[in-house]
Amino acid sequence: VQLQESGPGTVKSSETLSLTCTISGGSIITANNYWSWIRQPPGKGLEWMAAIGYSGDTYYSPSLKSRATIFRDTSKNQFTLQLRSVTPEDTAVYYCAGGGPNSKVVATPSRRQYDYWGQGTQVTVSS
Repeated sequence: VQLQESGPGTVKSSETLSLTCTISGGSIITANNYWSWIRQPPGKGLEWMAAIGYSGDTYYSPSLKSRATIFRDTSKNQFTLQLRSVTPEDTAVYYCAGGGPNSKVVATPSRRQYDYWGQGTQVTVSS
């Protein structure tokens, strides 16, 4: 299974950031798989943001829930994160990842908690 992130690279403050992860070699609806967005701001650790399950259930970090929406397109084998009202503090490398049920809500993510990782995409929010 391979994951590939796509995004705008640069967005302006107050805009909505939209990131899409395309899954290849596997299916987004495979039972017991959960698909997440994780980010790493410069000089900081990994931050779990949101996840969507194989049946479409969604999970959010409490700190981002008011600004984030995660959804999927099963026909394209993709899932997307939208983050509204971005600020420069949202500047980070954004990763998509997939794993089992233990990965659907993660307080402190690490790579070993996931079976699949994308290569990451840099997003810079300009003021």
